[in-house]
Amino acid sequence: MNNETPISACIICGQKQQQLLQAEDGTCRPCQIVLDTIRNHPERIRTLWLQHRNEAILPNPERKLIDSEAELPDVLDGTRYRTVDRDRNKWYLSVSEVEGKPVEVFASTAFDRDHELQSRISNLTTITRLISLILRHISLGEPLTFAKCLKQIQRSSRQKNDLPDMLYGVLSRYNPSRELDP
Repeated sequence: MNNETPISACIICGQKQQQLLQAEDGTCRPCQIVLDTIRNHPERIRTLWLQHRNEAILPNPERKLIDSEAELPDVLDGTRYRTVDRDRNKWYLSVSEVEGKPVEVFASTAFDRDHELQSRISNLTTITRLISLILRHISLGEPLTFAKCLKQIQRSSRQKNDLPDMLYGVLSRYNPSRELDP
Protein backbone atom coordinates (compact mmCIF):
# COMPACT_ATOMS: atom_id res chain seq x y z
CA MET A 1 0.00 0.00 0.00
CA ASN A 2 1.31 3.42 -0.97
CA ASN A 3 1.20 6.15 1.72
CA GLU A 4 2.13 9.05 -0.60
CA THR A 5 -0.37 11.88 -1.08
CA PRO A 6 -1.80 11.73 -4.62
CA ILE A 7 -0.69 14.49 -6.96
CA SER A 8 -3.54 16.32 -8.69
CA ALA A 9 -3.61 19.18 -11.16
CA CYS A 10 -5.40 22.45 -10.41
CA ILE A 11 -8.48 22.78 -12.66
CA ILE A 12 -7.61 26.44 -13.37
CA CYS A 13 -3.83 26.72 -13.80
CA GLY A 14 -3.04 23.04 -14.39
CA GLN A 15 -0.15 23.02 -11.93
CA LYS A 16 0.39 19.69 -10.25
CA GLN A 17 0.25 20.12 -6.51
CA GLN A 18 0.31 17.68 -3.66
CA GLN A 19 -1.23 19.33 -0.65
CA LEU A 20 -2.26 22.74 -1.90
CA LEU A 21 -5.44 21.64 -3.67
CA GLN A 22 -8.76 22.66 -2.15
CA ALA A 23 -10.66 19.38 -1.85
CA GLU A 24 -14.10 20.61 -2.96
CA ASP A 25 -12.93 22.92 -5.75
CA GLY A 26 -9.98 21.16 -7.32
CA THR A 27 -8.02 24.44 -7.34
CA CYS A 28 -4.73 25.43 -5.80
CA ARG A 29 -4.61 28.22 -3.22
CA PRO A 30 -3.41 30.93 -5.66
CA CYS A 31 -6.26 30.09 -8.07
CA GLN A 32 -8.83 30.31 -5.27
CA ILE A 33 -8.92 34.08 -5.97
CA VAL A 34 -10.11 33.37 -9.51
CA LEU A 35 -12.82 31.07 -8.22
CA ASP A 36 -13.93 33.68 -5.67
CA THR A 37 -14.10 36.32 -8.42
CA ILE A 38 -16.23 34.02 -10.59
CA ARG A 39 -18.62 33.47 -7.68
CA ASN A 40 -18.76 37.00 -6.31
CA HIS A 41 -18.05 39.26 -9.31
CA PRO A 42 -19.10 37.51 -12.54
CA GLU A 43 -19.34 40.87 -14.35
CA ARG A 44 -15.56 41.24 -13.99
CA ILE A 45 -15.04 37.84 -15.60
CA ARG A 46 -17.44 38.76 -18.44
CA THR A 47 -15.54 42.00 -19.06
CA LEU A 48 -12.14 40.28 -19.04
CA TRP A 49 -13.40 37.50 -21.29
CA LEU A 50 -14.77 40.01 -23.80
CA GLN A 51 -11.52 42.00 -23.76
CA HIS A 52 -9.36 38.97 -24.38
CA ARG A 53 -11.62 36.73 -26.48
CA ASN A 54 -13.77 39.33 -28.31
CA GLU A 55 -16.91 37.25 -27.72
CA ALA A 56 -19.51 36.98 -24.99
CA ILE A 57 -18.74 34.33 -22.39
CA LEU A 58 -22.40 33.76 -21.47
CA PRO A 59 -25.65 34.95 -22.97
CA ASN A 60 -27.00 38.10 -21.38
CA PRO A 61 -29.79 36.84 -19.10
CA GLU A 62 -31.86 40.04 -19.31
CA ARG A 63 -31.85 39.97 -23.13
CA LYS A 64 -35.36 40.17 -24.58
CA LEU A 65 -35.86 38.18 -27.75
CA ILE A 66 -37.90 39.87 -30.48
CA ASP A 67 -39.38 38.46 -33.65
CA SER A 68 -38.89 41.42 -35.96
CA GLU A 69 -38.06 45.09 -36.25
CA ALA A 70 -41.80 45.82 -35.93
CA GLU A 71 -41.45 45.12 -32.22
CA LEU A 72 -38.93 47.91 -31.68
CA PRO A 73 -40.28 50.90 -29.75
CA ASP A 74 -41.59 53.82 -31.81
CA VAL A 75 -39.06 56.14 -30.15
CA LEU A 76 -35.46 55.07 -29.57
CA ASP A 77 -32.53 56.75 -27.88
CA GLY A 78 -29.65 57.44 -30.18
CA THR A 79 -26.60 59.45 -31.07
CA ARG A 80 -25.89 61.36 -34.28
CA TYR A 81 -22.32 61.70 -35.53
CA ARG A 82 -21.12 64.12 -38.19
CA THR A 83 -18.25 62.88 -40.32
CA VAL A 84 -16.48 64.05 -43.48
CA ASP A 85 -15.45 61.68 -46.28
CA ARG A 86 -12.28 61.92 -48.37
CA ASP A 87 -14.14 64.09 -50.94
CA ARG A 88 -15.01 66.51 -48.14
CA ASN A 89 -18.74 65.62 -48.20
CA LYS A 90 -20.42 65.84 -44.80
CA TRP A 91 -22.20 62.68 -43.65
CA TYR A 92 -24.49 62.17 -40.68
CA LEU A 93 -24.45 58.77 -39.01
CA SER A 94 -27.17 58.04 -36.47
CA VAL A 95 -27.05 55.05 -34.14
CA SER A 96 -30.32 54.08 -32.41
CA GLU A 97 -30.10 52.18 -29.14
CA VAL A 98 -32.21 49.94 -26.92
CA GLU A 99 -30.90 49.75 -23.35
CA GLY A 100 -27.58 51.21 -24.52
CA LYS A 101 -27.10 48.59 -27.25
CA PRO A 102 -26.99 49.60 -30.93
CA VAL A 103 -29.94 48.28 -32.94
CA GLU A 104 -30.08 50.50 -36.05
CA VAL A 105 -27.72 52.61 -38.09
CA PHE A 106 -28.75 55.36 -40.49
CA ALA A 107 -26.58 57.49 -42.78
CA SER A 108 -27.47 60.63 -44.70
CA THR A 109 -25.75 63.51 -46.40
CA ALA A 110 -26.60 67.09 -47.32
CA PHE A 111 -25.80 66.20 -50.94
CA ASP A 112 -28.85 63.95 -51.56
CA ARG A 113 -29.68 65.74 -54.82
CA ASP A 114 -26.30 65.16 -56.40
CA HIS A 115 -26.88 62.47 -59.10
CA GLU A 116 -23.45 60.86 -58.58
CA LEU A 117 -24.14 60.43 -54.89
CA GLN A 118 -27.54 58.80 -55.48
CA SER A 119 -25.94 55.44 -56.28
CA ARG A 120 -23.55 55.80 -53.35
CA ILE A 121 -26.49 56.57 -51.09
CA SER A 122 -28.48 53.52 -52.21
CA ASN A 123 -25.41 51.35 -51.64
CA LEU A 124 -24.92 52.97 -48.25
CA THR A 125 -28.58 52.40 -47.40
CA THR A 126 -28.14 48.72 -48.21
CA ILE A 127 -25.10 48.50 -45.96
CA THR A 128 -26.79 50.31 -43.06
CA ARG A 129 -29.98 48.25 -43.35
CA LEU A 130 -28.01 44.99 -43.25
CA ILE A 131 -25.84 46.23 -40.38
CA SER A 132 -29.00 47.21 -38.48
CA LEU A 133 -30.43 43.73 -39.04
CA ILE A 134 -27.22 42.20 -37.67
CA LEU A 135 -27.20 44.60 -34.69
CA ARG A 136 -30.77 43.66 -33.78
CA HIS A 137 -29.78 40.01 -34.02
CA ILE A 138 -26.77 40.53 -31.74
CA SER A 139 -28.28 43.03 -29.28
CA LEU A 140 -31.90 41.86 -29.11
CA GLY A 141 -31.88 38.30 -30.38
CA GLU A 142 -34.04 39.05 -33.44
CA PRO A 143 -33.90 36.01 -35.73
CA LEU A 144 -31.69 36.62 -38.76
CA THR A 145 -33.09 35.03 -41.91
CA PHE A 146 -32.26 35.05 -45.59
CA ALA A 147 -35.70 36.50 -46.37
CA LYS A 148 -35.11 39.42 -43.96
CA CYS A 149 -31.79 40.16 -45.67
CA LEU A 150 -33.55 40.17 -49.04
CA LYS A 151 -36.25 42.50 -47.74
CA GLN A 152 -33.65 45.00 -46.48
CA ILE A 153 -31.76 44.90 -49.79
CA GLN A 154 -34.99 45.43 -51.74
CA ARG A 155 -36.05 48.36 -49.52
CA SER A 156 -32.72 50.10 -50.03
CA SER A 157 -33.08 50.31 -53.82
CA ARG A 158 -33.69 53.86 -55.05
CA GLN A 159 -34.24 53.14 -58.75
CA LYS A 160 -34.53 50.23 -61.17
CA ASN A 161 -31.22 48.49 -61.92
CA ASP A 162 -29.23 50.16 -59.18
CA LEU A 163 -26.90 47.84 -57.26
CA PRO A 164 -29.40 46.93 -54.51
CA ASP A 165 -32.07 46.16 -57.15
CA MET A 166 -29.63 43.92 -59.04
CA LEU A 167 -28.50 42.20 -55.81
CA TYR A 168 -32.12 41.58 -54.86
CA GLY A 169 -32.87 40.14 -58.29
CA VAL A 170 -29.96 37.71 -58.16
CA LEU A 171 -30.19 36.72 -54.49
CA SER A 172 -33.97 36.25 -54.52
CA ARG A 173 -33.36 33.20 -56.75
CA TYR A 174 -31.76 31.53 -53.72
CA ASN A 175 -34.63 32.25 -51.32
CA PRO A 176 -35.95 28.80 -50.44
CA SER A 177 -39.45 30.04 -49.63
CA ARG A 178 -39.56 32.39 -52.64
CA GLU A 179 -41.33 34.94 -50.47
CA LEU A 180 -40.32 37.56 -47.97
CA ASP A 181 -40.87 37.38 -44.22
CA PRO A 182 -43.90 39.42 -43.16
